[in-house]
Amino acid sequence: MTLLTRTPTSAVRRRGLLVYLVLAYAGMWAAMAPLLADGYRRADAREETGALEQLCIGAAMLAPALAALLAVRFVERGGGVREALALRLPRPRWRAVRACLLPLGVLSGLTAAALVLGALAGSYPFAGFGSLDPGRVGAWAVRGLIGMVLSLPLFFGEEIGWQGFLFPRLLLRGDGSGGGGGGGGGTGALVRAYLLTGTAFALWHLPTLLMGGQYPGRPWYLAVPALTVSCVLVVPVFTWLRLRSGSVVPAVVAHAFASSMSVSMVQEFADPGAELDPLTMSLAGWPGWIVLGGFVAFLACTGRLAPAGGR
Repeated sequence: MTLLTRTPTSAVRRRGLLVYLVLAYAGMWAAMAPLLADGYRRADAREETGALEQLCIGAAMLAPALAALLAVRFVERGGGVREALALRLPRPRWRAVRACLLPLGVLSGLTAAALVLGALAGSYPFAGFGSLDPGRVGAWAVRGLIGMVLSLPLFFGEEIGWQGFLFPRLLLRGDGSGGGGGGGGGTGALVRAYLLTGTAFALWHLPTLLMGGQYPGRPWYLAVPALTVSCVLVVPVFTWLRLRSGSVVPAVVAHAFASSMSVSMVQEFADPGAELDPLTMSLAGWPGWIVLGGFVAFLACTGRLAPAGGR
């Protein structure tokens, strides 16, 4: 699977990566500045997001895409932006539909497995089988899918940066060669690209972590490493979807599901009066780490995480 249609030289690649990271991180901090200045702090996982918070989050999510577009246009200089960032749909149309439906099944299955594991361990307050009423679940799913579709443009803002720009360029060898198609420099380069992408993705969230965004009530020195583990484990899943389709679109759908429907599943099937702690009951917590780790191990053992095997 070709990740880059045009391989930048080592010097251009390094400059592009630096420009991308500086702009993406600066954009996140700038977008979150009003909330940080106001002393905003999220203390409860069930807390609704206000208008100002939504505005700041939306602006932050667009920063990686803007950074990627500027790096491609003004640093790499050459080739089409759509091809440089994998902004295309798989062909034929039926394959595109299948590629976009797959993330829904995979992420819902992984989330359900994490909730079951948490419930068995006593860390997830499952509301009981009454919460699985088909009518109630169907109504929740429809509402959630509509909300997820409406939020897709914001998740394009993130994944154009992380999967469209950062990962394939980190995968290139240090000398700027990528096997002619951005395939990278073997297992070591592949593992390094996954680790660096996941870590950069996690640390980009630092302003929100300082405000309790992903882990309400948890101090930053627990939240930062926890999200780093989560991102390092979930990035290979997003990348697998990107590799097998040759497009960032399935990764966008997967990210949207993980950040909306997956979080909503935790609340929907929990005891309404119970306290929710993402660190102990979701894909962002230890049950999710076990489930994601097992799935990533399966993908790795079957050769699905390498570009050449991403079918």
